[in-house]
Amino acid sequence: MISWWGALIGLALAIFLILRKLDPVYSLLLGAIVGAVIGGAGLEGTINILVKGEQSVMGTVLRVLAAGMLAGVMMDSGAAETLARTIVNKFGDRLAIFALALATMVITAVGVFIPVAVLIVAPIALEVGRNMHISKLSLLVALSGGGKAGNIISPNANTIAAAKGFGLELSQVMIADFIPAVIALIVTVVVARMIRKKGRAVLEQDLEDSTTIKQSDLPTFKQAIVAPVIAIVLLLLGPIGTICHLPLLAKVNLDATYVLPFAAIIGALAMGKGEKIKSYAQTGVSRMTGVVMILIGAGAIGATITASTFPELLIDLIKASHVPGVLLAPLSGILMAGATASTSTGVILATGSFAKSILGFGVAPLAAAAMVHTGAIVIDQLPQGNYFHVTANAMHMDIKERSQGIFYEFLVGGSAMLTATILYGFLHLL
Repeated sequence: MISWWGALIGLALAIFLILRKLDPVYSLLLGAIVGAVIGGAGLEGTINILVKGEQSVMGTVLRVLAAGMLAGVMMDSGAAETLARTIVNKFGDRLAIFALALATMVITAVGVFIPVAVLIVAPIALEVGRNMHISKLSLLVALSGGGKAGNIISPNANTIAAAKGFGLELSQVMIADFIPAVIALIVTVVVARMIRKKGRAVLEQDLEDSTTIKQSDLPTFKQAIVAPVIAIVLLLLGPIGTICHLPLLAKVNLDATYVLPFAAIIGALAMGKGEKIKSYAQTGVSRMTGVVMILIGAGAIGATITASTFPELLIDLIKASHVPGVLLAPLSGILMAGATASTSTGVILATGSFAKSILGFGVAPLAAAAMVHTGAIVIDQLPQGNYFHVTANAMHMDIKERSQGIFYEFLVGGSAMLTATILYGFLHLL
């Protein structure tokens, strides 16, 4: 066993190095090595711990790479942009803020990464904002809040990590997070409408068309929806069978590893772009490479903490302080995602480091996954992360303008986290 203080020093070192802009993968690996060595594992024991940690994340790695295939098809084919424009056009100007938030939520929910979803919808949002006199701050909150809502019900890397971190199926976490996602969407619309006149207005020079696909090359809505519908239906076959009391269907357990690539290929063929499947796959792999590398680092630091006395100590401290143990789940998600300014990295670190402690309080795995996952979207938009800067550029904001949105995004993420904590934490105790 590694000493608790060794593991804690390793985790603190990893977070410190990430904040100092060292590559997150090396930060996590260095933290794991230092924590294990000074914690008493020895050089040979440290290697054994690291190898065990990497083995534990391989299942998640497979599913993350599979998700990249779907994301590549949705992004590069123009399917995601078609979905966004269709939603905005259907709801019209009167419900513009709701339409923009919903569009970003849907695009993220079908497997597009949240920064990319914001980039896709941003040109549409700026155009709507100019016509309806909605401030850029309000538009940012609508897009970011909608993206957060979609992110916790998507087959993206963060949801996969939350599921596998607690030994669950991806579809289980997606369903559990649906109500928190709806609450987040409602709060997004309310908050964005309240500040629609706050901040700088959209100017003519902000309306640069960042779309790389010509309008004439975009697929139709019916073509664009094929891939996400197939993916969602196949992933939910088992849960649907259970809910509808259909024993044969309930036994169907289709894994994301083959469901997501299959849906992506069928979707590409439905759009008449089968010849581009290779390039879509390359895009997906390139987008997921960073996430896979972080998984490797997180597996190492997670194994170091799990092999230490820290989980037991943490349980004892929480019990002695009479603080509800269920709060460790959302707090771990908030703290880890806030430190790394990344939802995926935050979930990976929280599950790898604290899953044993959270479950030690008698929290059900599904409840734990939902609370950690929603906690990770509360303050993942901080300036030390890429999301902050990507969204600032998408909305043509400077650092000061972009920083004004952090509090409002916190309200959105916090509403989802509170909903999940009440539903799966406190009500579970009654």
